[in-house]
Amino acid sequence: MIPHEEIHVAVPGGELAALRWRAADPDAPVVVALHGITSNALSWAAVARLLAGRVTLVAPDLRGRAGSSHLPGPYGIAAHTDDIAALTGALGLDRVVLAGHSMGAFVAALAAVRHPYRFGPLLLVDGGIGFPAPTHLTPDELMTAVIGPAMDRLSMTFPDRAAYRAFWQAHPAFADAWSEEVDAYIQRDLTGEEPALRSSCRIEAIRTDGVGLFDEEVLSAVRKLPADAVLLWAARGLMDEEQGLYDEGRLAAADLGGTRVEPVAVRDVNHYTVLTGDRGAREIADRLVAFARA
Repeated sequence: MIPHEEIHVAVPGGELAALRWRAADPDAPVVVALHGITSNALSWAAVARLLAGRVTLVAPDLRGRAGSSHLPGPYGIAAHTDDIAALTGALGLDRVVLAGHSMGAFVAALAAVRHPYRFGPLLLVDGGIGFPAPTHLTPDELMTAVIGPAMDRLSMTFPDRAAYRAFWQAHPAFADAWSEEVDAYIQRDLTGEEPALRSSCRIEAIRTDGVGLFDEEVLSAVRKLPADAVLLWAARGLMDEEQGLYDEGRLAAADLGGTRVEPVAVRDVNHYTVLTGDRGAREIADRLVAFARA
């Protein structure tokens, strides 16, 4: 893995942790990247490597996760947008390129709408385009439908780090896509002491954020973007199944014509490896560089 530094900036309730991979040129552009709902900043490590020093990448641990797990509520997509605005303000960034994966893409879209002078073009990675929630589901049933087994993991304990690694290596999305970077990313999630290690994600934060993905303000954000955006959507799903979160039919139903979003398919990747595998990460890195230089 290429080296990074951990930084902290003041936000309501404490300090937000973020990782920064510096560019070779100190005057190079900066891009900010947001992770998914039960993820953390190290999910962007492969992208950082493939950026190859062309831009500086800053990826925060969102409120309630990893290095920011100590931060209290209120949680929710809107709270994350304010934290990201505080992060970019503290770093002196203006019109910064903003990327987001999965839930992070929804945060990015809403952040651009709420803080139009703070952010520039957007890269949405397998997220950001939502659909109304089924009205017959309770909030917990809705969460299970959204992220499935990930919710179960949050209440599990593991005797050691090797057991947590084995748990993730058995996940269909990573079965043929394990790497040193993926290992570091999942290990960053752990907290506690052996033999009772657990995920650092606060269940209250995950539940609030997950239900919040269906808020009208969040769903409508992509229709109000003040800058251009590209949606890179993965052909395969969260469990490496053939049906991904998006496909041509679902995107047609979303009716993106009239928005500033350009959908682009990324083949031979799933919801996770579109970010953590070289094929998807290279596509992301090249588009971030193009956005930043523009």
